[in-house]
Amino acid sequence: MARAPLYTRRPFLAGVLRQLPLTAVLVVVAVGLVTVAAGNWRRGLVVMGLALVGAAVLRMLLPVRRVGFLAVRSSTTDVVLTAGGGIALVLVALAIPPT
Repeated sequence: MARAPLYTRRPFLAGVLRQLPLTAVLVVVAVGLVTVAAGNWRRGLVVMGLALVGAAVLRMLLPVRRVGFLAVRSSTTDVVLTAGGGIALVLVALAIPPT
């Protein structure tokens, strides 16, 4: 006899596992925010930009059933907008001259 899927046997665990990609991205963004608050704004913004690029890579590589709330629109739209925003954030942070 086949086992029931995880989402019917343990719906809370299945929900937590489904949101792991988003959780990982949010943890990296939080590290970037703490870095900015500690006074190193350039490094913090680069970390946050790389988190967005990482979110785009996860959205591109993971199947829809595993990507969770990183899937908002079509895969192409999500990847282009998220990666574009991350790259723009990194480039702006690096383009501002140090004072």
